[in-house]
Amino acid sequence: MMRLSSLLGACALVALGAASAEAGPTFDAVKAKGFVQCGVNVSGLPGFASVNDKNEWSGLDVDMCKAVAAAMFGDANKVKYTPLNAKERFTALQSGQIDILSRNTTDTLSRDTSLGLDFPAINYYDGQGFMAKNSLGVKSALELDGASVCVQAGTTTELNLADFFRANNMKYQGVVFENNDEVNAAYEAGRCDVLTTDASGLYSTRVKLQNPADHTVLPEIISKEPLGPSVRHGDNEWADVVRWSFYAMVQAEEFGITQANVDQMAGETQNPDVQRFLGKLDKLGEGIGLPNDFAMQIVKQVGNYGESFDRNVGAGSALKIERGLNALWTEGGLQYAIPFR
Repeated sequence: MMRLSSLLGACALVALGAASAEAGPTFDAVKAKGFVQCGVNVSGLPGFASVNDKNEWSGLDVDMCKAVAAAMFGDANKVKYTPLNAKERFTALQSGQIDILSRNTTDTLSRDTSLGLDFPAINYYDGQGFMAKNSLGVKSALELDGASVCVQAGTTTELNLADFFRANNMKYQGVVFENNDEVNAAYEAGRCDVLTTDASGLYSTRVKLQNPADHTVLPEIISKEPLGPSVRHGDNEWADVVRWSFYAMVQAEEFGITQANVDQMAGETQNPDVQRFLGKLDKLGEGIGLPNDFAMQIVKQVGNYGESFDRNVGAGSALKIERGLNALWTEGGLQYAIPFR
């Protein structure tokens, strides 16, 4: 006779299997239409999301969209992009206009709870900073008492700015604009002394200025800005796809798997963890409704996280941002993939 505990355990496994077999509304909709609709930065943020004259999008956030498409369809190009400003971005996701928002968006408690969003992963650990013209003669944000500061409306940046000056008993004049292009244009035109946004955004903006060397990113980081893709709250199956697509990029870097060697690794490795990761052992993809080689497709078509970081914002890019907090956990950073088991 089967013990009650065993019976309950068996029922739980059956229920779990039934639940995992049912895809959520976004997953089904994306499968049906054959592409991922991805919300990105409207103004083009070099290194994160920008478009060239051939209408080809690139950047760290764009790679996140491509990774999801590679996982879902085996084709990283099955993405359509919707440019969004800070004010539009959440409404576009909430309304179903886009499937995923991958647009330098900070994960916060209020956004996670009151806006109906979920943040499956953090693809860039950032912090707010300041950029000033060298002619201003300041070396520190603590020297900005009385300065005029260009800032974008409707962002955590605006709130952090007020908190920083209040906490340091300084005054400032906010010069506020609705979109990032207006903010940057006002700064370059001399309508404010200082520009503030996430440090990554400052480096992206500086490379587009007429004389980048005339501007300095000040050393202070005044906030925590964990940036990542967001999806609609409660659509767990779709969130799983986004989450594990990102973790696949991080795990590939941990394993030393690159676009150049992924086929060789798949054919020659005897490491069961790597075999499992590349879909050669077990059937991990089935648990999230994906092909078992979904991670391999991401690496082949998009690259591992380190490759994406370097070519878009790091040493291989115009921005030259150091890995810092975005290094792997084994290198003193915060990027850490949940085990593929």
